[in-house]
Amino acid sequence: MRRWLRHATVACIALISLIPAASAENAKAHRSARLHRMVIQVDQNDPTVMNLALNNATNVIEYYRAKGEDIDVDVVAYGPGLHMFRADTSPVRDRIKNLKDYAFPTRIQFSACNVTKAGMEKKEGHPIDVLSEVVMVPSGVVRLMELQEKGWSYIRP
Repeated sequence: MRRWLRHATVACIALISLIPAASAENAKAHRSARLHRMVIQVDQNDPTVMNLALNNATNVIEYYRAKGEDIDVDVVAYGPGLHMFRADTSPVRDRIKNLKDYAFPTRIQFSACNVTKAGMEKKEGHPIDVLSEVVMVPSGVVRLMELQEKGWSYIRP
């Protein structure tokens, strides 16, 4: 009986020691399976391209939402594409607001290039307002580079 009790005790200790390792591996696999990040570039003043970018974002959000997984999305506009985020010229302003609301709790950011904005202000001779859903970044190109360096998937519609 003592021998059996000793073997049972050793077996229990061995099993208990495996639990933290198995839990850590399971948590790591679960996190890596859920980590999705996508950056979309818009550099054209073309409503078709802007709508395609928003369609891409919407479709990817819906895909991962259906799988119960999270995704971070950043739509970066620079050059002529900045018109997508301008309060006075955006042909997609309503879609941007609706997507921001729809995407919650998914994190979606609309990033506007400050270099482009400053150039447009200088050329046009007046301040330019961007949509309230938009975040200004120092440089759109640098934003794209830095996100790709961090492993974000890059999309150009």
